[in-house]
Amino acid sequence: MTTYKALLGQVRACTLCAPHLPLGPRPVLQLHLQARILIASQAPGRKVHASGIPFDDASGNRLREWMGISREAFYDPRQVAIVPMGLCFPGTGKSGDLPPRPECAPTWRKPLLGHLRHLQLTLVIGQYAMAWHLGARHPSLTEAVRSWRDRWPLILPLPHPSPRNNLWLRRNPWFEAEVLPALRDRVAQVLSD
Repeated sequence: MTTYKALLGQVRACTLCAPHLPLGPRPVLQLHLQARILIASQAPGRKVHASGIPFDDASGNRLREWMGISREAFYDPRQVAIVPMGLCFPGTGKSGDLPPRPECAPTWRKPLLGHLRHLQLTLVIGQYAMAWHLGARHPSLTEAVRSWRDRWPLILPLPHPSPRNNLWLRRNPWFEAEVLPALRDRVAQVLSD
C-alpha cells in the first residue's frame, strides 16, 4: 500500500481527467488517518473548485446543519474526511453539474479509503456515492434514504444537501423528522469518543 503522504501527493497532482475538465484539474478532498466520519459525496461544484475547500457553498451550510456541527469541527480533518466520487469539478450540464468523472473513483477511491481505519460513520451523499457504497441494492435515492436503518449506525445514505433538492425535502418530511435527529445524535456520539 502506498504511504498516506505519497498517495495524497499523487492525488493532488492527478491530471487523469484533464482533457474533460472545463476548469482543469483541481482535486478537492479532506483526509486524515484519524478521521472518524467520512463524507462520501458526488464531486466539487464550481464554487468549491474556486476555493479548494470541500462543501464551501450552500450545500455545505445545509450539510453542517444536518450534522449539527460547527464549521470548525466539519473542517477538522482529524474528525471528518471528505472524499467525493469525483475529486475535480466535472463541469455544468443542462440541469446542474455534470456527474463525477468515471475515471476518478476506480483510480483513487480504494487507495484513499484504505487509509481510513478509524471510521465510525460514513455519510453517503447522492446517487453516485450510493451506487459505489451501497451497490445496486436500492433502485432509487428515495428508497435508499428511506431504508436508512439497514446499515445504521455505520452508514447513512443522504440526499444531496443542495438547494436544488428542496422539492425532495418537502415531499419527504419523514427525512427531517426521523433521519436528521438520529444523524445529529450519532455525529455527537462519534465526535465525543
